[in-house]
Amino acid sequence: MKHVFLLLVYIGAGDDRYLASGDMFFASIERCNWYASQVSRRFGTPNDLQYNSSKDAVIAYCVPKYVNADLLLEIY
Repeated sequence: MKHVFLLLVYIGAGDDRYLASGDMFFASIERCNWYASQVSRRFGTPNDLQYNSSKDAVIAYCVPKYVNADLLLEIY
């Protein structure tokens, strides 16, 4: 067994929120948090905000998990 960090990515808000990804594991919390910050990053100008809705929201964060090391082929 091994402690790792699982990156969870949710899209939407409220009733529209769903888990888009929950299968990325990282050995380092720093690396996991870096990926979380990158997948939740948005680009555009303030004028683009009028086109955004709660369905466009992205929340990403890392949680510790204790997993069977035999199931993990390679963890970055």
